[in-house]
Amino acid sequence: MMWAAQKHPVRFLHLLFGPALLLAGLTGTFSADSSAVQFQDIFVAGTGGYHTYRIPAIVTTTNGTLLAFCEGRKNSRGDTGNIDLLWKRSTDGGKSWSAQRVLWEDADNVCGNPAPVVDRITGEIWLLLTWNAGSDSEKQIMDAAGKDKRRVFVSRSNDDGRTWATPHEITRDVKKPQWGWYATGPVNGIQTVRGPKPGRLVVPCNHSDLSASGSHPIRSHVIYSDDHGHTWKIGGIEEEMTNESTLAELSDGRLLHNMRSYHKKNRRAIAWSEDAGITWTPVRLDEALIEPVCQASLLRYSWPGPGSKSRLLFSNPASQKREKMTVRVSYDEGQTWPVLRELHAGPSAYSCLAALPDGTVVCLFERGTTNAYERIVLATFGISALESYGK
Repeated sequence: MMWAAQKHPVRFLHLLFGPALLLAGLTGTFSADSSAVQFQDIFVAGTGGYHTYRIPAIVTTTNGTLLAFCEGRKNSRGDTGNIDLLWKRSTDGGKSWSAQRVLWEDADNVCGNPAPVVDRITGEIWLLLTWNAGSDSEKQIMDAAGKDKRRVFVSRSNDDGRTWATPHEITRDVKKPQWGWYATGPVNGIQTVRGPKPGRLVVPCNHSDLSASGSHPIRSHVIYSDDHGHTWKIGGIEEEMTNESTLAELSDGRLLHNMRSYHKKNRRAIAWSEDAGITWTPVRLDEALIEPVCQASLLRYSWPGPGSKSRLLFSNPASQKREKMTVRVSYDEGQTWPVLRELHAGPSAYSCLAALPDGTVVCLFERGTTNAYERIVLATFGISALESYGK
């Protein structure tokens, strides 16, 4: 596949001014002013040749196309075994979807942990991924007792997500020799707009550390690219007891890192960076963000400016159990979360947020009736569905 890195400065305005202020009027049935939430099954367990679908991620391309990713787990719900990386496309705002396609598979091994990031300057979509032998469990990898190790790969698309390059390995660039377990995302990455490094691609990751005798501490970290995804480097590493994480850029150019926490407080861990992800402040817990120890998603929805207010969105199962998938809004750069709406009261787990060019919000998340992994659904709603809820 041939790749052309054309610059499209107009696309960068989408980041500067927010999804609701550029390319308004995308065709589709979902209005940004609607107070309703609509749900659609995207991946359903037991169909399409897979036992279970897990680990959703979603992004909006520079053309307004939605790309939905997940792991297709062939034979069980478990995190190891024969696992393929799948994707679907929607060009009408999530109203209809392409057939399910395999982006990456490798016999009985694990191809997963999708972490997509859109370069809105070049229009390319980058997809960070991980691989491990299907016979190796997470514990074996953390103990360095498996047949192989956890490896890191990247793929990309320059045709709006229609086709993808064969993933190539970048483990040596983004994983230290003493790290055992490793995960990209799983959630979308960001491209910075403000601060010291505008245009930087930043992807949240996590790892375990084998260098400590008798223990294998886990930490969040980020990786980044300053050359539009062609090379990747390790960024700032967080304190222990942090894990899967999500990122947003604040209006003053800082980055907010929101992390799964093992502090036994059922609260999200957070930290900030003033240097585009190279270093982080000490971690603290956000008392407003209850969690059951699970993945979550942050989204910069709109920037402060004339006719617009700052909005960050956050989704996770807002409970001490994997249930009650909830989306929240912050107007003060994540200091408080005064607005929330529960999307699903029952079992729910991983999620990923995105916004369409007309301001419509989408949340791709795991949900079910008896367990959280029965299906991956897309919730589609206008911002008013959050801000007017309960009024």
